[in-house]
Amino acid sequence: MDFDQKAKDWDIDPHRVERAKRFAGEIISLLGNKRYEHALEFGSGTGLVSFQLINHFKKITLADTSQGMVDVLKEKIRKENISNMVPLLTDIFKENILGHNFDSIYTLLTLHHIKDIGKTFEIFNSILKKGGSLFIGDLVTEDGSFHFRDPEFDGHKGFDTEEMKKLMIRKGFEITGEKIFTVIEREVNNEVKKYPLFLLAGRKK
Repeated sequence: MDFDQKAKDWDIDPHRVERAKRFAGEIISLLGNKRYEHALEFGSGTGLVSFQLINHFKKITLADTSQGMVDVLKEKIRKENISNMVPLLTDIFKENILGHNFDSIYTLLTLHHIKDIGKTFEIFNSILKKGGSLFIGDLVTEDGSFHFRDPEFDGHKGFDTEEMKKLMIRKGFEITGEKIFTVIEREVNNEVKKYPLFLLAGRKK
């Protein structure tokens, strides 16, 4: 998927916007009313999730590997005169994330694009404060049809949540929350298919 090309029209999809709002709402319900210091959105895209969370963190770093997404994000921040959001064009597998002291990390529909989930959790653990929170929103295991329009997709066909919980625990997290928080519907070969999205929440031990 060419995210640079899709960036300009990314926010037009009302279903995508609503998913981000629901995911952010779940995060807020788990974090409570306290305002935290610093969050990282991993695979932030245009910042749809973080724009729902700007009042819950003093600073949010939004990391993405797509120049197009980061450019759109920067323009949104400029237009809305937001002072506590910091876009970051980076690949965390190749570069160190500055400020290894995050209170929370959250990521929506990004992990299924990444080959080495175990390594990703290791990096998350290394840059979170002790007791820091991790929120993952992604696809439950599916039949591979979710990316049927993208024949070059070579990521994961969703995840078995029980296996993901075991992996999180092995990488230094305790599980603090789990639920199906929404469902994506797509027409595939003249059939409407449903793809549940899970939320897994963890805390760095």
